[in-house]
Amino acid sequence: MARLQHPDTFDEKLAHLTELREQAAHSSPEAEAKQHARGKYTARERIDKLLDEGSFQELDTFVRHRTYDFDMQKNRPWGDAVVTGHGTIEGRRVCVFSQDFTVFGGSLGEVMAEKMCKIMDLAAKIGCPVIGINDSGGARIQEGVVSLGAYGDVFVRNVMCSGVIPQISLIMGPCAGGAVYSPAITDFIFMVKETSHMFITGPDVIKTVTGEEVEFEELGGAMTHNSKSGVAHLAAEDEDALLEDTRYLMSFLPQNNLEMPPRVAPTDDPDRMDPELDTLVPEAPNKPYDMRTVVRAIVDDGEFFEIHEHWAKNIICGFSRLNGYAVGVVGNQPAQLAGVLDIDASAKAARFVRTCDAYNIPLLTFCDVPGFLPGTSQEWGGIIRHGAKLLYAFTEATVPKITVVTRKAYGGAYDVMASKHLLADFNFAWPQAEVAVMGPEGAVNIIYRRDLARSPTPDDRREKLMADYKARFANPYSAAERGYIDDVIVPHETRPKVINALETLLTKRVAQPKRKHGNIPL
Repeated sequence: MARLQHPDTFDEKLAHLTELREQAAHSSPEAEAKQHARGKYTARERIDKLLDEGSFQELDTFVRHRTYDFDMQKNRPWGDAVVTGHGTIEGRRVCVFSQDFTVFGGSLGEVMAEKMCKIMDLAAKIGCPVIGINDSGGARIQEGVVSLGAYGDVFVRNVMCSGVIPQISLIMGPCAGGAVYSPAITDFIFMVKETSHMFITGPDVIKTVTGEEVEFEELGGAMTHNSKSGVAHLAAEDEDALLEDTRYLMSFLPQNNLEMPPRVAPTDDPDRMDPELDTLVPEAPNKPYDMRTVVRAIVDDGEFFEIHEHWAKNIICGFSRLNGYAVGVVGNQPAQLAGVLDIDASAKAARFVRTCDAYNIPLLTFCDVPGFLPGTSQEWGGIIRHGAKLLYAFTEATVPKITVVTRKAYGGAYDVMASKHLLADFNFAWPQAEVAVMGPEGAVNIIYRRDLARSPTPDDRREKLMADYKARFANPYSAAERGYIDDVIVPHETRPKVINALETLLTKRVAQPKRKHGNIPL
């Protein structure tokens, strides 16, 4: 259709508007074909698949860049390199921006940042989540320092919205340089295997500066950031899976920090008891088992949406439901490093706990922890500081906190894993739980070192002393006597017990001290 140069009548103006909208809605066929050839959807296709059908309302459709570069003046596409607007996910309002790699490689300039900031400001104003779809080559070089300032404007919104409205970053292409810091501030980062990349400096710069040779995928691919750096929270097989996971995540989150997470009509009997739990924990104290199995046997319909699945595997974090109520689950994982707490596990769980607390999501903690991981690498790496993050996070959290000790709860790690001393509301233990300073063997070797050295039969003496220690300390009853454990329960009773505890705590209120903010040991 030929473009109307001087529309006069209403019909001509309407035709002109229709033509402009059509131009804004489509990149060149060649650019779209290249995007599809990479296994990627276009910016608008991603929005259509993420939001409820027909719900997207686009804003700033006719914004164009103001760059004075001669070559760019000849190409001023409508909307610049990002699509912004709002729509719904399962009927709940969300704001969204989707960077368009087919326009200037998705590079960020002044006008593009203005659109992003505008939609983030709207999300903050109306109190709804904001989802950013990142697919950008970085700063728009032609705009110079203006593009860097534009990034700063976006970062400010990320910080001001943190803990106020949920912020989710979907990395669906490159995200490099300063651009990575916007997703890094948000609550969740999801990536696509093979097609998503995040890094501060690319392989070429690294080779020039350090001489190190590294490929894009190894440097900043989805599995690198999901398993090594812990930057990303989830790695999806393809874009369809990523967008579906995002919709599922949204079902656990409230619209903002002043609302409660949505309750789903339960289909699982709240009084259901699973006999499998009675035999799930091995008799041998050093034999591993999968804490995910425990979680799935207790929560609604066995559903556990794990976050950071591939990083710090010695602790698990994720979302589930109890009688329809969303809960955040944290649990030591005996199947990995015996479930010890180390630097990465502490940081992973602390971040998850604070996210849940910010958005009014109750916490359900499963404790089976033999202690903190010993060694020079941990001490020199700052395990004291990092372990304190988790201690701080659990203590600071004011949401309902329920803890179940399934087996070991040793030493300072017992305190850190949402113990009664860190203001947990209800603490339960299974009969085989051991709440003690340390395990029987280690304790006997320290306490009775001289006695054992003098004994003519040290092995027999050790066995006798260990049996005495177990009877006195390696059980849940000493802690229960002090009120540190509210009840010792049969494992198959756990589901109805924690549901009852959660529903009791729905009206929980906590008075906070007046302060600007605490000083978490970052």
